[in-house]
Amino acid sequence: MTMPASLPPTASLPPSDYVIIGGTGDLSLRKIFPAFFWRYLDGQLTDEYRLFATSRAALSVAEFAAKLRPFCESAFVDGHATTEKWESFLKIIQIVNLDLVNGEGAALLADQIAKKHSVDRPAIYYLAIAPSLFGAAVKMLKTAGLASEQARLVVEKPLGNSGDSSQKINDELATVFAEHQIYRIDHYLGKETVQNLMALRFANVIFESLWDNSHVDHVQITVSETVGVGGRASYYDQYGAIRDMVQNHLLQLVCLVAMEPPAKFNANQVRDEKLRVLRALRPLEADALVLGQYEDYTEELGTSSNTETYVAMKLAVDNWRWAGVPFYIRTGKKLQQRASEIIITFKDRPHDIFSSSGDRKILGQPNRLIIRLQPSEGLRLQMTSKQPGPGGMRLFPSDLNLSFDETFEERLPDAYERLLMDTARGNQTLFMRVDEVLAAWAFIDPVLALAETRTPLSYRAGSMGPKDDLLEADGRSWIDPHEDW
Repeated sequence: MTMPASLPPTASLPPSDYVIIGGTGDLSLRKIFPAFFWRYLDGQLTDEYRLFATSRAALSVAEFAAKLRPFCESAFVDGHATTEKWESFLKIIQIVNLDLVNGEGAALLADQIAKKHSVDRPAIYYLAIAPSLFGAAVKMLKTAGLASEQARLVVEKPLGNSGDSSQKINDELATVFAEHQIYRIDHYLGKETVQNLMALRFANVIFESLWDNSHVDHVQITVSETVGVGGRASYYDQYGAIRDMVQNHLLQLVCLVAMEPPAKFNANQVRDEKLRVLRALRPLEADALVLGQYEDYTEELGTSSNTETYVAMKLAVDNWRWAGVPFYIRTGKKLQQRASEIIITFKDRPHDIFSSSGDRKILGQPNRLIIRLQPSEGLRLQMTSKQPGPGGMRLFPSDLNLSFDETFEERLPDAYERLLMDTARGNQTLFMRVDEVLAAWAFIDPVLALAETRTPLSYRAGSMGPKDDLLEADGRSWIDPHEDW
């Protein structure tokens, strides 16, 4: 397989003003500003950009830099960054004292934005704050005259904990910003392999022609974490795995696997097709849900709880393409391995001409396409081949493997880098539209009601979750993530 050894140079983007509301919080320090720094190092952000970090407490750029630097250290270790580049990057950052409740500091922010305001220079507001403050934030932006027609708004999950609460939050946003101005971020959609899934399907007829119930036996999606809830225990206990992971991340992955080809690759048409998948999901049956909780969860929390830290579901997409093809999804904390994989298992061959030769276990292995999202992104196609050498027709399992880390010499941008730059471009393709969000909640709300009647099964930390017969009842089994990528 011939692949480029290096990536083409990154083109710079037209200058923008990026305002991170909650700019000194955990999300900003860990994800947002390190992503900006990497884009600055690659030349995509230029010195014409301005990055504003709002803070309730008085803070100098030097103090902010001291907090930020540990989260950017990998760039220095890898040799990408220098002290000079770091100092240059800090020059495009401004700290603005801002109180969302009383609006103190909003006038100063507006004055700063106005200094370089033009129709060609968008102002982008990233709400890195709790959703309960979204309403106050957008009202403040409107009152300060910052919600111009070319302004854009970026919001983080969770957008509510139910369909009703999500509707309320989205209604608050809609009072100030039009839908084409709102970017609802899901970092899973920014992963290189997730985007490559669309290229794999729609740019290669060899796969798209096999992508239906005539050829696919079933689909498995696993998102496993090795860590527990840790310092997020009180937050996590309010949401659980269904709200935290399934409602957004996993359902979005289901959509990308199951969607029909859009007529054109643009934001609205891609999201139209994802919406059709969400609306085609059959209501979940009681025996299609498994809940689990790792053994020491209540000790970490400090109180008893029925909140699930593991969930597995069997989904059905009621449309022509996927009728009869189960989608098995699972996610959990304190599992054996950190990994996110989509596995497409193809149907067995209709007639086996090799039944009299070779290992029955090998002969019975189906073809699988494995799409690895993390920790190392890549694609793997599992096949059966003839073992080289004399000795007759001896078959063995073989893989066609594309590891992005091994293929590309250069570092690949992470999900936040890609999504932040898409907001600067005005490209909403990888962001959720309001009807997508509400359709996902329409499916999840009854699941949550069902979950409230269950006591999660206990499972051992370091396992792959509680034992269940979700797949065994169908004559299948879970395929655990590979360790040798």
